[in-house]
Amino acid sequence: MSDDKDELMEVEDQDKIGISDYSKKGYQLLKENKTTEAIVCFKKILETDGNNNYALVGIGDAYRKQGGFRDAVDYYKRCLGHHPGNNYALFGLADCYKALNKFHLAIEIWEEYLKYDDKNITVLTRVADAYRKVRDYKCSKEVYMRVLDMEDRNPYAIIGLGHLHYDFKEYRDALAYWEKMLEYNEERVDIRVLTSIGNCHRKLKTFSGGIQYFEMALQREPHNFYALFGLADCYRGLNQQHRSLEYWNRILEQDPRNKMILTRAGDAYGTIKDFDRAIEYYQRALNIEFDTHAVLGLSIIAKAQGRYGEAIESLKRLIQQDIRNHRLYLELAECLLKKGDKRQAVEVLEEFQRQGIRNNAVNEMMDKLKG
Repeated sequence: MSDDKDELMEVEDQDKIGISDYSKKGYQLLKENKTTEAIVCFKKILETDGNNNYALVGIGDAYRKQGGFRDAVDYYKRCLGHHPGNNYALFGLADCYKALNKFHLAIEIWEEYLKYDDKNITVLTRVADAYRKVRDYKCSKEVYMRVLDMEDRNPYAIIGLGHLHYDFKEYRDALAYWEKMLEYNEERVDIRVLTSIGNCHRKLKTFSGGIQYFEMALQREPHNFYALFGLADCYRGLNQQHRSLEYWNRILEQDPRNKMILTRAGDAYGTIKDFDRAIEYYQRALNIEFDTHAVLGLSIIAKAQGRYGEAIESLKRLIQQDIRNHRLYLELAECLLKKGDKRQAVEVLEEFQRQGIRNNAVNEMMDKLKG
């Protein structure tokens, strides 16, 4: 800290050095991540030359490094007001808009940048990413492909194309791009590529195929949430609930108040008919805050244990809070049937259908009840 103070005093005392020296000093401080001192240095230049492009961009870069994106935007805009084609100001401004989730503005600025440097791969991949964020599939894919035409193994474009196809539920295409990354460099591939490949298999319900990739990710990071979650969910999909519980509980060791994982573990215990443990996990979730899934789980256990009246009351309360959830109506109808009240079961399903929602499971149950 004392060295930084000495540096700052040194900058402030050097009144006699010129603009060029202040500029060099400021950018050197930026490289060393001494952003506050760099700002002092660049502001010295502005005292002499209020529109100096190096100083305005330098201050913008310093604020951007600090995460002060709105302050950075002001300086980049000020620079562009006097120097409209300044590439560094355009790049910095677009990056700030991206960080502020103003993707349309970021695209507009990056497109302006590309007028001066249309072969800049870094900018092109950023533009493609921004188009993906605003769900412009066509433009995003076109820009990613432009990058691959220039550099056919560019990792940012290949990974981006994977995310683009995944976002639009084209899981097989996403898988093909992410597997390319693995093929090119398995040893150094980003762990997020491994979990993304695993997630494609989850979406495609090829659960066995996903397991190996989540296991590869866990070998690198034994506590990685996405790998643990992926393995638990794959084993759940394969109906191997004992194996899924191993990974749900490993997540809970790190994050014991994760409500979603508590309810998933409760479901798994319920499926293997360990009702006491299932109730314990659902109650732990409800002790954090109200959770529809946990109450539904407790209702299903009550039904399984023959406590139909308790389950019916609970399900009726849930329906009042979530009237479009078809699962609640199905469970309630089943409980009523167990009590021998077929007429009320039919009425419950008709109540759901009157909302104009088509659901195959509800329709099939209704057809069965009406013979």
